[in-house]
This record gives sequence, C-alpha cells and structure tokens, in this order.
Amino acid sequence: MTRQAENERNTGLAALLEEAVWSRTQLANAVNRMGAQLGMPLKYDHSAVSHWLSGTQPRQQVRRIILEVLQRRIGRPLTHAEAGLQVPKGDGAPHGEDTVESLLDLGRSDMDPSRRGVLAAGVYSAALAVPLFAGEAHAEERERATKPTGRIGDAEVTTVRTMTDRIADILDELGGGHARPMAAAFLVNTVAPYLRAAATARVRGDMLSAASDLTYLTGWMAMYERQHALGQRYYVKALKLATEAGDHVTYCRTLRGMSLQASSLGHGATALKLADSAAEAAPKAGPRLVAFLRGQQAHAASMVGDRKQAFVRLREAESALAKADSRRESIGGYDQTAYQFHVGHVLYETKDLPGSIAALKTSIRTQPKQERQGRLHANAVLAQRQYELGHIEEACSSWNGFLDDYVGLSTARGDEHFETMRKRLGPHRKVRAVKELGERVREVAALKL
Repeated sequence: MTRQAENERNTGLAALLEEAVWSRTQLANAVNRMGAQLGMPLKYDHSAVSHWLSGTQPRQQVRRIILEVLQRRIGRPLTHAEAGLQVPKGDGAPHGEDTVESLLDLGRSDMDPSRRGVLAAGVYSAALAVPLFAGEAHAEERERATKPTGRIGDAEVTTVRTMTDRIADILDELGGGHARPMAAAFLVNTVAPYLRAAATARVRGDMLSAASDLTYLTGWMAMYERQHALGQRYYVKALKLATEAGDHVTYCRTLRGMSLQASSLGHGATALKLADSAAEAAPKAGPRLVAFLRGQQAHAASMVGDRKQAFVRLREAESALAKADSRRESIGGYDQTAYQFHVGHVLYETKDLPGSIAALKTSIRTQPKQERQGRLHANAVLAQRQYELGHIEEACSSWNGFLDDYVGLSTARGDEHFETMRKRLGPHRKVRAVKELGERVREVAALKL
C-alpha cells in the first residue's frame, strides 16, 4: 500500500461507504469475496479499510475490486477519482478505461448544478494538443483483448444512437439549456456502463463510435452555451473515443467542431489548423463530409486573410455538396443552409458586407422549419450585419425573426444575442421600427426573467 499526502483523509471513499450503508468490516468482506472469485486470496479487515480512509492507497489490483463492489452495492457507475483512488497503471485494464473514467467524471460534474460554475470557469486553450487518430492500431488491440461474452450487443448500440438523435432534436426544439443536462446524464448512467461491459470486438467498436458521437454533440452544446472550456474537454473525449473506435468520420467531424469553436472565439490561425487537420485525417470521406470540412476551411482561411484559399475551398465545398445524396444527418449534417452560412462568413471576412447579408438570407430561406436553434443564430447574425450596413428597419425585421425562436428556447447563445440586440437598439429609439420592436423586446425580457 502507498500513502497519499500526510493526513489527507479519503473523503470520497468515506462518502461512498456511507452511501452504501456499509461498515468498514462489510466493505473489507466484500472485497475479500470478490478477490476470491478472481483467484486473488485477500484477507482484509476493518483496520485495512481504516488505513484506506486515512489516505493510504491500496494495491493497484485491489483498487478496481473496491470500485466494483461499491458500484454493485450502490447501483450506479463510479470512478476511481470519486472514490479517492488513483487510477491503476499497467494492471491489465481494458484499453480505453482511462477515457471512460474521465468521461464519467466530466459528465457527472456537468450533471451537478453545484459544479457547473466550476466547469464554466475553465479557460479555453488555443494551443491544445489534439489526440492523433490511430484507429487501426486500436482496432487490433480490441480484437486481441476482448472476449465475445455478449453482455452488450447491437441493441445497446442502437439505443445510444437513437438517444443521440433524440437529444439533437430536443436541442433544435428547446435549446441546449434543456438538452445538454440530458446528454450528460445519459453518458454517465447508460453509456459509460455500456463502455465497461464485455462485448465482441465489432460491437465494442460500434459502441465506442456511438459514444463518441454523443460526446461530440454534448461538446457542441456546451460550446453553444458559451462554456468553451467545457466544450473543448468534451471534444477531446470525443476524439479519444473515435480513435479507439477507428471512426474516421466522427474524429474528423469533431476536429471540424473544434475549428468552428476556435473561429467563433476569433482564433483564426487555430481554426485553420484544426480545419486542415480534419481534412487531412479524412482521406476516404464521402462528398457530404468533404463539403462539411471544406466549408470550415474556407471560413478559417478568410479569417487569416487568405482570400484565394477561402474561395477555392468554397468552390470545393459547393462541388462536393452537389454530389451528396439527399439523406439528411441529424448530427453534424451539412446542407445548402450550412454552405450559404459559410459563404456569408467568408464574404464578411473579405469585406463584402452586402454579399454576406445576401448569403445569410439564402441560408435562412433554406433552413428546415424544425431547426430553431440554427435559425435563431442565423437571424441574429443577419440582423447585426444589416445594422452594421445602416439598414436599421431590415435589422429590426431580422431581430423579430430571432425573437420568434428565442421565446421558446433555453440558450445562452440566444441570451447573448438578445443583449447585443438591446444595446444596438438603444441609440435609435426614435425610429418607428425600433419603437415597435422595443415593445416586443420588453415583453420577451419579462418572460425570460
């Protein structure tokens, strides 16, 4: 056994012992019984548990047993960190276990309202090291390490995929304020146990891929809620899950999401680096994904002043999109709406404000009716650019469209747009359109209190 910092009590283990309604002797006996089942004769008693509670770390193999018996007793997944135990190294743990542990810790903190303030206070890193894709190597490790016990199968993978689609629908219909807590809870309570279950190599890979998709979506929602450090942490988890699954598509899509996040924060060089990395990592991408990646490359290139590359990438995105089938993806899809939005960004960065406004109008016209979150953002951006051009009445019309969706959504990005609108309207109170809009703004503000 190893000792933690002097006099550092293990309050995590103490809390779990209390939650389990176990004495120290009962925990010791449960550990001994499981050790016997695993062929590890153990003879712990209440004094050993007292040492653990005082800060002594059990042997590496025993830490996993402690965690497992507590999970079975309490009836929910636990992490080593929650139990105040160091994660074992080199003890034959399944590949990717550290990723599952860290995802559990992140998701559980995101579920806890008392912890969200701490998560939101994190700092976004523009110099973050991105995990490299090594899916084929990990696929080989899964084949060697996994026994086909069948504890999870295709049905569980379908469950995760279906829930991810439903959460994406809730995001569009009600906003990230409602959808992200659901995603975090599902990650913790359902997906993490699936990732720890035994399965065939194929099913495990499919589950890792499905988990990566949901984690990416959760990061996207955190980004939309202006919790950029949290979003970045989810994105990194999604990258790790995708590379363990050998899933090029979700890996590249996540990198593209990280590029969008960087561009929204004004980090043009980082956005371009991430967008280029996503494109380089997708050698066998279909036309829709190619368009998806080229559009973001175009936006990022325009941010760093590379006008030539920006327009070349836009043409490539348009050409690829024309070759895509009509199937619409619920997560990270790319269509004419998204393409025209990218055109609007590129034209704005290259100082063509009227052209940017025209592209944004086209983007909004092609927006599917159910995608309220995207339409809300597009109308707000359009209004701000019309305002910048001096077209106050047109801006008021676009802000009215923004308010149509804002009243029914829980969205921090919408809140930000709402405050920006109020500031812009202030100096123009005498304009008739502003007066009329002002009355509605006050009504909406009262509803949002």
